Amino acid sequence: MEYILGVVGIVIGAIVMFFVGSGQRKKLQEGNAIQDKSYKLEAEKVVSEAKLTAEKTITEAQLKAEKTFAQFKEKQEIFKKEKIKESREKFQRFKEEFKQEKADELVELKEKREALREEAAGMKEERAGFNAERAEIAKEHKALVQEEQKLNERTKILDQELALAKEKQKELDTQHDRFTRELEQIAGLSQADAKERLLEDVRNKTANEALNLKRELLEEAKTDAAKDARKVVINTIQRMCAEMTIENTVSVFALDDDKVKGQIIGREGRNIRAIEAATGAELVVDDTPETIVISSFDPIRREIARLSLKRLVTDGRIHPARVEEVVNKVKKELTNKIMEIGKKTVVELDIHGMPNELIRYVGRMRFRSSYGQNMLKHSIETAHLCASMAAEMGLNKKQVKMAKRAGLLHDIGKVAEEDSELSHALYGMQLAEKLKEHPIVVNAIGAHHDEIEMNNIISPIVQACDAISGARPGARREVLDGFINRIKELEDIAKKNPGVESAFAMQAGRELRIIVEADKVSDQHADELSFKISQEIQESMQYPGQIKVMVIREKRAVTFAR
Repeated sequence: MEYILGVVGIVIGAIVMFFVGSGQRKKLQEGNAIQDKSYKLEAEKVVSEAKLTAEKTITEAQLKAEKTFAQFKEKQEIFKKEKIKESREKFQRFKEEFKQEKADELVELKEKREALREEAAGMKEERAGFNAERAEIAKEHKALVQEEQKLNERTKILDQELALAKEKQKELDTQHDRFTRELEQIAGLSQADAKERLLEDVRNKTANEALNLKRELLEEAKTDAAKDARKVVINTIQRMCAEMTIENTVSVFALDDDKVKGQIIGREGRNIRAIEAATGAELVVDDTPETIVISSFDPIRREIARLSLKRLVTDGRIHPARVEEVVNKVKKELTNKIMEIGKKTVVELDIHGMPNELIRYVGRMRFRSSYGQNMLKHSIETAHLCASMAAEMGLNKKQVKMAKRAGLLHDIGKVAEEDSELSHALYGMQLAEKLKEHPIVVNAIGAHHDEIEMNNIISPIVQACDAISGARPGARREVLDGFINRIKELEDIAKKNPGVESAFAMQAGRELRIIVEADKVSDQHADELSFKISQEIQESMQYPGQIKVMVIREKRAVTFAR
């Protein structure tokens, strides 16, 4: 590029010099003759200087051009070498890749060839196996053909024997009809009557045998199942001892003097009305000396009324405003007392992590009774029984504590502060679930009266221990009408059976003695009757514990010597 610029410069210089020379010559021609020589000399001088400058410029341009051309040629050589080197490297890389691909293809071809060889060997083996199987099948087919021929021959023989058997059967039927007619003439009974009598005898005998078999199987099952269960229950009961309790729906408040009754009643009965309105309990003031009866189905209301009366009588100031003040103070104190009772119970049973709401329900059990049995004592007793039974059954410590917890909380539905249409078991389960109690405890609470399905080992333990605590003698007070109806129902179940002369329920309905007529009931039938009546009682009645059914058959022969 610099060489080209140098050449262009030389050409431009020559042109400039040409025009400059032309101008000078024109001036010299127009001038006078005198000045021609001086101008010519000056022109020649200028031309020579221009030539020198042009030659110098041309020389410099040539040098620059040669230098530039040399640098360009050098760079071109370097670029050419780099491209050649890069091409060689690329060629070498392509060559190596091609060699690797060829090697891989060769390995793959070898593997495919080996696989084809193995496949061909396997096909040869299979073909040999197929040929062997074909030969075996042909052999078996031949044997089957021979066997079929033998069967055809046997079939012909059997057909001949069957024809002979049919002829003999006809002869036997003829003889049977003749013998049947002769037997009917001799016995005086038709074939249908004789068949009916035979079936009746077989039916009675089969029913008796089935009943005896059922009774024997049940007795064996009870004996086998009761061995370990009896040991567990007896050990559990022996480790617990509880007092017999009876509570009523009334509380008796003793007075030091009958004059206090007038103060309690007040003018026109305003004081007693204020007490009843504030406590929700009814006060019965009669002629009984030094006694006031507090009546309410809610034990907490009775307790509030009793404590309020005690403070009012001790203080001596009895009027509606004072009554309201004292009742409110007693309610607060009783609420705190309920929490203290609940906490004390939980600590004594070594139960941890129970919410305060459940602890409050446990404390409320102290003022609630069921069939005369105090709820808190019953729940504590059930909790101890559950823990003992779980330990006797070999459960781990965590399950034993869980059983104790479930036993304590199984009746919390009975101390609910609000009315519910659900049973106490289902309401208690709902309450425990709401307070995020353990699912095992929740199921044990809801299932201890078989209202939901049991899904763990703790639930039947709680159910059994609840029955043990409630069914022991003296634990609960039965309502008289219900007790009489149960006794009457027991006797009626026994009396409706044929051959029963009389029946007596004894030992508070835990034993049923049945006296049968010896002429109508045999010894074997007495055993069957005892088993049958026990099953009817078990299916149709609800009762705590168990009922012993005893059938008495007595034969008396009396004569008089005269």
